[in-house]
Amino acid sequence: MSKSPIFLKIPEIVTRVTEQIEQAGFEAFLVGGCVRDHFMGVIPKDYDVTTNATPEQIIAIFGEDKTFYDNAFGTVGVKTDAEEPFLKVIEVTPYRLESGYSDNRHPDEVRFSQKIEDDLCRRDFTINAIAYSPSKGQYIDLFDGIKDIEEKRIKTVGNPDVRFREDALRLLRAIRFAAQLGFTIDSETFTSVCVNHETLRNVSRERIRDEFIKLIISDNPANGIFLLLQAKLLGYISEDLVRAVGVSQNKGGHKYDVFEHLVRSLQYAADQKFSLEIRLTALFHDIAKPHTKRESNEKTTFFGHEVVGERVTRVTLENLKFSRETIEYISMLVRWHMFFSDPDQITLTAVRRMLARVGESAMWDLIKIRQCDRIGSGRPNANPYRLRKYVSMVEEALKAPVSLKMLKVDGTLLMKHGFEAGKKLGNVLYVLFDEVLEDPSKNTEEYLVTRATEIKDLSETELEMLAQKGKDALKKENDEQVADIRKKYKVD
Repeated sequence: MSKSPIFLKIPEIVTRVTEQIEQAGFEAFLVGGCVRDHFMGVIPKDYDVTTNATPEQIIAIFGEDKTFYDNAFGTVGVKTDAEEPFLKVIEVTPYRLESGYSDNRHPDEVRFSQKIEDDLCRRDFTINAIAYSPSKGQYIDLFDGIKDIEEKRIKTVGNPDVRFREDALRLLRAIRFAAQLGFTIDSETFTSVCVNHETLRNVSRERIRDEFIKLIISDNPANGIFLLLQAKLLGYISEDLVRAVGVSQNKGGHKYDVFEHLVRSLQYAADQKFSLEIRLTALFHDIAKPHTKRESNEKTTFFGHEVVGERVTRVTLENLKFSRETIEYISMLVRWHMFFSDPDQITLTAVRRMLARVGESAMWDLIKIRQCDRIGSGRPNANPYRLRKYVSMVEEALKAPVSLKMLKVDGTLLMKHGFEAGKKLGNVLYVLFDEVLEDPSKNTEEYLVTRATEIKDLSETELEMLAQKGKDALKKENDEQVADIRKKYKVD
């Protein structure tokens, strides 16, 4: 054991678990991602404990009411009283020896061990093969994992070919960690990733999807996608993305080929911390361009690529076993990502129709996708005048108009108090509206009925003048709101 070079502040709820194991006469170490994250100064998302106690002994230490055990790998979930969701269950696993990986995914045999060294030897990457003892403040680092963390390097424990043939999911994990942590992949390790790419066929679509999601929501998914392509792994996620490589576009609007455009669009979405759904749409929005590309008179067209793209995206996400809700939403965004047109020609009615078609939330997401599309095309500005103008029209269409409906009374109610339907009743309502606009505290049924009764016997001319004042005030209020919206987006 070596003394830790940095102070690892472990949550008390975690140290209670390790101390309880040690008080029962067993060893207890933190291991895996939580140790790696601490050395990087990152708050872990969960804590894993390993020990020389068997599952039955672990259960005996904490009690059956505080534990659950339903897997083939010896992992016992220890329930805690922590408020933080990621600390409510601490997973405790016996030291393990594994052998035989006939399916390139799961060990044929798992045996428990009494030596922490055996457990560390079976792990995937050096950065995940460091054990830390909270009680002693010491660590075990058999494979120079700390050095690899410091040098930001992904490297397998031992022979990379052996590691990847044991579990082909590690191929994706290597690239995902590179994107997630901002590390580079050791040259020998990456060569092995490329050589062993075909073993990924033996991994379930669900597990591939999960690693793909983690890569997409990382800070640098573009690097991950390019590495997947280089390692010949991208086709296991989407063959259509691979087909986009080298597909040229019109130079006037696009600086990059379709593939690089999509990856750069994705990266901008990540830079802006956009949601998973927007990131996936950014990556897939032009995925059907290779299918729809036509050359005519030295001009390249992709007519209907958004319609075909919806189908291609749906098939891709279904193949990766995404949820039905996610598939429907992203496919819809791909279908309508070409919503944008010249705002000098589009009408407010057309904007309202688009909102009715996709909904308010999706409309704002489509605008974000448009921003990704622009930056992914090599444009310097994500929010040019034309897009800001469209956004202002969306906000204007969503604005609740100032109207007589805001009054606490209406014509039907006033008719119950002796008013007759007709022009005079309408004028009374406009007079009431003008007063409420000046003093919102007057907008009560009691006051308005009383005030309406007071003014209903005014002469037709006098009532008409007061009503016109209310109509002018209503128009002025709506015009000012629209002006504020346009000023907000710096458009005329």
